[in-house]
Amino acid sequence: MNFMNKLERKFSRYAVSNLTMYLIFGYVIGYVLSRLSPEMLNYLTLDPYQVLHGQIWRLVTWVLIPPSMQSILFYVIMMLFYYQLGTNLERTWGVFRYNVYIFGGILYTIIGAVATWLIMTAMYGNPGITGAIVGTQISTYYICMSIFLAFAVCYPNMQILLYFIIPIKMKWMAYVYALLMLIDLVQSSWPRRVVMIMSLLNFVIFFLSTRDLYRFSPKEVHRRQVYRQAVKRPQSAGITKHKCAVCGRTELDDPALEFRFCSKCAGNYEYCQEHLFTHQHVQ
Repeated sequence: MNFMNKLERKFSRYAVSNLTMYLIFGYVIGYVLSRLSPEMLNYLTLDPYQVLHGQIWRLVTWVLIPPSMQSILFYVIMMLFYYQLGTNLERTWGVFRYNVYIFGGILYTIIGAVATWLIMTAMYGNPGITGAIVGTQISTYYICMSIFLAFAVCYPNMQILLYFIIPIKMKWMAYVYALLMLIDLVQSSWPRRVVMIMSLLNFVIFFLSTRDLYRFSPKEVHRRQVYRQAVKRPQSAGITKHKCAVCGRTELDDPALEFRFCSKCAGNYEYCQEHLFTHQHVQ
């Protein structure tokens, strides 16, 4: 976190605001090309062999290729869904950290594609053919999935309407998608497994960085017990249970707000969902 704070102070002015909108705009371009001239997509894929032979635009243009979706209605619904998730994550983490998360996923995917191509070329030869095969395996589907999973980790109890009808919490949807990805990982060929793992590596790093073993220490356990006992005590009218140490909002201002204590701050400092990941730690 200290390293990330230093990077943010030094490079935050270069961060791209509303990055999710640009990603979706790229998907729209790719979707139109897939309908008007499908053969054009062959010149956009992440083919490492062609990149090394001068077609360096492939390092960027593969991001334009949208996930496979037959129904344009379903495509529009999913893009709107991911736009909401992405913009909320950007608002929660800050523009710079969200940029690092997305561009990190793109970079890891490129590294995974190159590594897969080198291994396949060493095993089977024909670098041109293996490069084309790797290119067909690369998509931004799992980068989109990493956005969904990260949002589910940040807001596990947020409830949405599945298909606009079924109410379900984000954490249960995340469990289902994780199970489906695990099945896909087992059943896929090893080149696709490498691509899947590298595409989701940014989420793995984020998830591990949010796990804090300090919360299992006796001091932290005792602090949580004291907090639970204080919450159970009857409260007088006008007295709140939660208050953000940054903005001062309480559950009376917005009943939908979630509050969490920060285990890295020295003292019992509680923050709302918008400032949990962006506040300066009290030492």
